[in-house]
Amino acid sequence: MRDYFTLLRDRVTLRCRSIDRIFLQAYVPKLQTVGQVCIFLRWQRRFPVPSSAAFGKIGDAYVEAIYAYAKAHNIAVVRFEKGQDKEKTARPFLEVAAREGKERVVLIGIAQEKASVWRSWKSKGQEKAAHPHMEWGRQMAYINHFYFYLWDSDWGAAFWKTNAYAPYPIWLWLNGHEWAKRQLGKARIAYEALDNGFGSCEDPAALQKICDRLGPGAVNNFFWRWLHRLPSQFSSADWKAGYVYELAFRQFEISDTYVFDRPQAGRMWFEGVIRDHLDIGRPDQVMLIFDRRLNRSAAGPFRTRVLTEGVDPTLCCYYKSSRIKQYFKEGRALRTETVICDTQDFGIGRRVCATNWNALRAVGESANRRLCDAESADALPAPDVVTFHQVTRPSNNEDGLYTPALRFGDPRVMAVLASLVGFCHLLEGFSNRQLVQHTTPLLDTPYATRQATYDLRRLKRKGLILKTPHSHRYQLTPLGRRVAVLFTKTYGRVLAPGLILLDPKLPDHLKRRNPLATAWRQLDGALDDFTNRQLLAA
Repeated sequence: MRDYFTLLRDRVTLRCRSIDRIFLQAYVPKLQTVGQVCIFLRWQRRFPVPSSAAFGKIGDAYVEAIYAYAKAHNIAVVRFEKGQDKEKTARPFLEVAAREGKERVVLIGIAQEKASVWRSWKSKGQEKAAHPHMEWGRQMAYINHFYFYLWDSDWGAAFWKTNAYAPYPIWLWLNGHEWAKRQLGKARIAYEALDNGFGSCEDPAALQKICDRLGPGAVNNFFWRWLHRLPSQFSSADWKAGYVYELAFRQFEISDTYVFDRPQAGRMWFEGVIRDHLDIGRPDQVMLIFDRRLNRSAAGPFRTRVLTEGVDPTLCCYYKSSRIKQYFKEGRALRTETVICDTQDFGIGRRVCATNWNALRAVGESANRRLCDAESADALPAPDVVTFHQVTRPSNNEDGLYTPALRFGDPRVMAVLASLVGFCHLLEGFSNRQLVQHTTPLLDTPYATRQATYDLRRLKRKGLILKTPHSHRYQLTPLGRRVAVLFTKTYGRVLAPGLILLDPKLPDHLKRRNPLATAWRQLDGALDDFTNRQLLAA
């Protein structure tokens, strides 16, 4: 059990914590309400009647500006078909720009996608009026989106997506690892790339400092540099009047990468973790993705072994709209990623600023660390005998409060502890309601909220859980995880299967098939013979 725990300690040559993919949306705050839209059209752009037709004229001019920009800079324009891989289409153009090392837009793609747009219509009864009153609303519509694939000296490959319809949103895709690579190149620090990460670096400490340095300032700098280079729906006068963009988070990925000294070590780690956690930790999904197909000519018996050649294991844990993903990267590195798709899952604002950026990074790094720590803790030796006795017997805590025992083998205790080791609790802990939700399916009898309250109280007094300050949520302590894993593993893998094999009613053909059942029958027979002889002698 200690094998995969020691691999992270002894077989890792490089560890890197970094921001990975960043997906942002830029919006204009002064175009988010009906009143603001009418003021923009009537007083800023001087249209006599604020309407969709006015926005249509602005959009047509913007589309013409895009084609003129493409022609002036000799940029290819491609219309994406439905289902076409956009990144695959743009990749050759980006690779050429990377070799040249020149900042530029390499491709403009056009795709019809659904988006929310401002639309107006004549009010009821105003259809024939010379100057009708217009009503406004946001509607979903399939419209053309323009993808600007570009190469940036600071960020490498990126894309910029927008459309010609109000309120003129912009979406940005950036990669923190690619930003770090550009900074290493400028500092003349040699490194080996591992896809969008790092396989090695001559100065790991400098690499980590660079990754830690990435913040919202670099993102804002990128945005404003390219906003003034690319065609825009807004004029200089609009910007001066306050029609400027704000950036908001749409997706934020924080990664932790362990590079092993040899591929076999990484495979051993993942094989040990997956095997050990098929019933402990209960990841919401354990996916084995095969990159090979079996054709009809393949003959003979087939069997599946966890983690073989050509298998990419992935472990996923979900919390609301966010998730932790862990996988084996290019056969060399353990990559743990926390993907935050809604910042409000953690009570953090959406606007891109230093406060929100640092808060999101702290959440992601904490979640990644908790998952790796939990996996490592599950391979550690069981608690000592004294601790085991304190848990399984009634006791008084430091405050002198009496705490009932958590008896090993008690169905309710076993169900509660089995539910607590779930990886789904690593991000934000668990509540009374979630404990009921996860424990009930493991019991044959109903499990009520008041019972969960009682169990939470004794778990807390035993030091197995901690209450999160200013909330109604709890976290499993390191001791609590070790106790829960010990109870769950021992009961589920040793005691329950062993008692079944020792059942006197077990059919003979099953007894003969199992060495434990055979040995128990021999011992039971020998004890009977010994007892009978001693009683006869007496």
